Amino acid sequence: MKITDLLTKERIRVVSDVTSKKKALEIMSEMLADEAGGISAAAVLNRLIGRERLGSTGLGHGVALPHARLERLQEARGGFLRLTQGVEFDAFDRQPVDLLFALVVPEHFTDEHLQILADLAEMFSDQELCQRLRQPIEPDAIFQNLLAWEAARSS
Repeated sequence: MKITDLLTKERIRVVSDVTSKKKALEIMSEMLADEAGGISAAAVLNRLIGRERLGSTGLGHGVALPHARLERLQEARGGFLRLTQGVEFDAFDRQPVDLLFALVVPEHFTDEHLQILADLAEMFSDQELCQRLRQPIEPDAIFQNLLAWEAARSS
């Protein structure tokens, strides 16, 4: 599954008023909720927080990949959040996080979940990509940067 298949432009945001990990997860939960499918933002938030309690999803270098499995979810979906100011995320390198890609997958997505996380980790280990994503750009440009990275990787 392509990482960019998980995203829509509506699930990419640049936010300046986030000062905590919890607030970042709340925004991600709102973006990933599927009210029509019976999946509330509160349910997503509870799962993301539950996963964070097991260990931080902060990868280091300002990147975090919060993720969770959800019952009743029909397909994997992702959301990207860029913070204008990094927040404490308990990352192993103790650096604040300003780039977050959150992922929710159906409960039965075991292997797929791990593969998507591996692909995301590869994507966000590319420091040039991360620098481009940190530039003052709009969500559409962020989406195009992610598409371009994935296209270059595939060729």
